[in-house]
Amino acid sequence: MDFSSRPATAADAQAIYELIAAAEQEWHGQVEVIPDQVAADLVRPELDPERDTLVVHAGNGDLAAWAWVHLGKHAQVNVVPSYRAAGIGTMLIGWVEERAREVGSDWVAQIVDDADKAGTGLLQSRGHDVLATNWLLERPIDGQRSLEPVAGLRLGSYDATRTEEVYELVEDAFSEFQPRRKSFAEFAGLTVERSTFRPDASTLAYIGDDVVGAVISLDLPDSDEGYVERLAVRADHRNQGIARAMLDETCAVFHRLGRRSCILWTHSGTGALAMYERLGMHVRRSTTVYRIHLWSG
Repeated sequence: MDFSSRPATAADAQAIYELIAAAEQEWHGQVEVIPDQVAADLVRPELDPERDTLVVHAGNGDLAAWAWVHLGKHAQVNVVPSYRAAGIGTMLIGWVEERAREVGSDWVAQIVDDADKAGTGLLQSRGHDVLATNWLLERPIDGQRSLEPVAGLRLGSYDATRTEEVYELVEDAFSEFQPRRKSFAEFAGLTVERSTFRPDASTLAYIGDDVVGAVISLDLPDSDEGYVERLAVRADHRNQGIARAMLDETCAVFHRLGRRSCILWTHSGTGALAMYERLGMHVRRSTTVYRIHLWSG
């Protein structure tokens, strides 16, 4: 079958979302990708859609696959299940690596669902090594809250006037394991400016007037689950029960909205898995971050 490729545009976001959703449905029996995730990725600052994205169409017009590379470091490749044996994945991974070299990167990494055996095998065959693991965690919501008060702590729903402080807090926390600090514009585009942002289900924690913790939640339309996009506590206030208090508050809001569980992703670099398990969460599934070091010759 003949295939054609071109850069992605904003008009492709829904079709790409449906591509990713189809794979999740096949592997896990349910869809967990956020509907506006692709749209948010396509407008990241410093992403040049003309050079950093690619969509592949089959001869019949079907979207068969897509890929993107951000700053030559982070990439994603997704292929429609019915087109996986056509060599498209190999072509796109080669394109990703070449694009990373073009911008002078010495490595590029991408996330692969652990249920995607073909994708995992392909990356391993090309010399990609395991960099990290991501876990999707879930916590049943029963409306109950922790009985452990935190001295001096005040919780409130999201306050847009504190967004700059939330940005600094979250990026400070995540920069401990991420290789690059996001700009404010990128942070906002991936969180509070998304169409799925739920300020009513997002929680800020205060000691006095200082923001010392934040939960940023997103909406999952047609789902009975609440989604936490970011959870962070300021370094000098950790191990005091603030994360538990914020998660309890967020889950309570989701409970009032009729959600039966709360889900979030955590990264092995954070060392937070054990903490989340103590907060009543357990692993539903996992993905692996694979990285390859690039050489020009």
